Amino acid sequence: MTYIRVQLGALGLALLTGLAAPPAHAAEDPAAAPTVEERRLDNAAPQEILARSGFATVAPEFVRALDKARSYAQAERVVERQGARLWQRAVDRAQGRGPAGGDLSRDDDRPLYWARLGMTREVRQWEPQFGLTEAQRTRLLGSLERTSRGQDTIRYPHAKGVKRILVTGFDPFTLDRDIRISNPSGATALALDGTVIETADGPARIETAVFPVRWQDFADGTVERTLRPHLPRVDLFTTVSQGRVGRFDVERTNGAWRGGFGDNENLSRTETIPVTDPASQPQWTSTTLPYKDIVAASTGRFPVYDNTSVTEIPAGGTTPVVRPEGPTPGSTARAGGGGDYLSNEIAYRATLLRDRLGLTASLPGGHVHTPVLQFGTGNTDPASGTVTDPQFIQNRLDIIAQVRSILKVAADVTD
Repeated sequence: MTYIRVQLGALGLALLTGLAAPPAHAAEDPAAAPTVEERRLDNAAPQEILARSGFATVAPEFVRALDKARSYAQAERVVERQGARLWQRAVDRAQGRGPAGGDLSRDDDRPLYWARLGMTREVRQWEPQFGLTEAQRTRLLGSLERTSRGQDTIRYPHAKGVKRILVTGFDPFTLDRDIRISNPSGATALALDGTVIETADGPARIETAVFPVRWQDFADGTVERTLRPHLPRVDLFTTVSQGRVGRFDVERTNGAWRGGFGDNENLSRTETIPVTDPASQPQWTSTTLPYKDIVAASTGRFPVYDNTSVTEIPAGGTTPVVRPEGPTPGSTARAGGGGDYLSNEIAYRATLLRDRLGLTASLPGGHVHTPVLQFGTGNTDPASGTVTDPQFIQNRLDIIAQVRSILKVAADVTD
């Protein structure tokens, strides 16, 4: 997720950009109206991405299955099955299994994102004959989100001697700036889910999940709900997001602050990160990844940095100050090394959960920012209609490969 500190101009750009008109078949009931994310579906670029990947059939097939449900219990089963099928289809496509479905590069994460939105829009507008309360509809949407993001299919083999690595990625975002955007962290999650890397101590199995770029989902506990069952049993974890141009960063410190940049629903939040038991909430959490080893290793094309900088309000002060070497005692967070957006927040929540589970000394974990995924020279105009190009594909493949190498380095030095 792009590194963001609070800047009025950037915030204004995100909030003032126009939205696509809602689809013609939108329901009159405001509760069933498509969301901001779903309204973008009818733009040309998402439709091209779906058509060129074979994922344009996902929502129509889902509707046909859903319309066969004769009770809420049957609808639940349909949603769970179809959501899991979408995730597995995206993983299989990214890893070269089955038909490509079109000429769009297999490593592309965008078909999963847009296909999921097609499915959620249908659930939001579905009116079955047996009736559906808004609470039931909300539960169906929650189930669809979890299953189609791999959040409930994190499973490791029971074989002895196999290390367990957990990795998370994100949806595309800042779509009102450029609706063609792909997120290399999401693409990495699809490429690595269920794969095995060989480490100095033997094989290591990677399991992944993808998270939305929405403030409210994080406040509702989606990160903790997904990670809590697994952190006590894994050997290494890292949250991953898109960061700065031309570089990787291992973020040393995460801050307890939301800086207000608009999310994928164009909603803004400026506040302390809301967590359970706020009375014991720290202003800062720290990585336990082996950052020195990662930075020193040759992992790929992009340089990797140990990023120690934060922004704080010093103890007794009122004005934010940038601290290149990290926070000072008693300070209040205004940005972690990874900024003040949802990439910082997932790092903060995951490492706070690690600490609250008593795993600080035993579990290596933290956040890695990837380079910004850039289109090729001459393909920088969002209105160009060119949703991909050879350099764009190569950049994404290089980022995926380097994340995998970083994980190997980290696993090699993990006891």
